[in-house]
Amino acid sequence: MPTPHDVPASILIERLAKHLKDYVDEIAPPSWASFVKTGSHAERPPQNPDWWFVRCASLLRKIYIHGPIGVERLSLNYGGRAHRGVRPEHAKKGGRATIRKALQQLEKAGLVESLGKKGRVVTKDGRSLLDKLSTQIKEELEKDIPRLKEY
Repeated sequence: MPTPHDVPASILIERLAKHLKDYVDEIAPPSWASFVKTGSHAERPPQNPDWWFVRCASLLRKIYIHGPIGVERLSLNYGGRAHRGVRPEHAKKGGRATIRKALQQLEKAGLVESLGKKGRVVTKDGRSLLDKLSTQIKEELEKDIPRLKEY
């Protein structure tokens, strides 16, 4: 059975974001989501109007692959390079409030659960959703590119 390890991350995140937007009512952007930057390294808020669902999908995939993982480690993954004018750039962490709120919504939806100080892991329902989407993507890719069946 294909897992999120076996399919391209960009395709999986795109499909998962669409699924979360259409079928999971617990996940909705907060009122402040259209104004907030994703971290101190960002100059502007995201341009994609559905960025909240993409971030939730990305978090769910990342927790599946690297879990148990906490907010602090995730903020390192979603950080970037801060532009400092003529001075050298420095690495900055991503915004932890956006990550925390997205994880709380994923928990409320029953896709992620907390292990206390160890971080968060994907639940049985979250794992089956990701595996189901991965299987669909893998089958579509094998139709388009038949030589992928060898791998």
